[in-house]
Amino acid sequence: MIKALKARDEKALAILYDRYAAALYGIILKIVKEKELAEDVLQEAFLKMWHNFRDYDENKGRLFTWILNVARNLAIDKTRSKSFKKSFLEVSSDQREVFQAAEMSTQQPEYIGMRDLVKLLRDEEKILVELIYFQGYTRTEVADELGIPLGTVKTRIRAAIIKLRKYFNLNESFQD
Repeated sequence: MIKALKARDEKALAILYDRYAAALYGIILKIVKEKELAEDVLQEAFLKMWHNFRDYDENKGRLFTWILNVARNLAIDKTRSKSFKKSFLEVSSDQREVFQAAEMSTQQPEYIGMRDLVKLLRDEEKILVELIYFQGYTRTEVADELGIPLGTVKTRIRAAIIKLRKYFNLNESFQD
């Protein structure tokens, strides 16, 4: 199949799609959180694979790993785009909590319980933690998006982290 894809055989592309589209769609959906957007990213991913298949080197890794990275990177790029971030900021706080609760249920163990602790912060600290630590914004992007000085973002996020550390330590002592 790899030789056929490098030879630009469309039947091989159809086979690749049939074998891997569902798995890639699931991964993309976990990243972008929206079905329609995930479908668009999946289509972009297969187009990118098709146009760049000559870059695939089977000596460097398995085919699935390569296509997974193409799809995953496109999905991450989409979430980092200004339009995606702007749409996240426009979502109501109730909707944001639903998205984030779903995300947190699939996250690494070190995030378990953090959502509850973040709720204890002041609103201006909550939004910064949400955007920087849970959504992947940079401090500069947050300053630009929220229209506040970068120094203010840094000061507030530092204060929030200090509070979270105290809350976390206090919470852990009750569980022991």
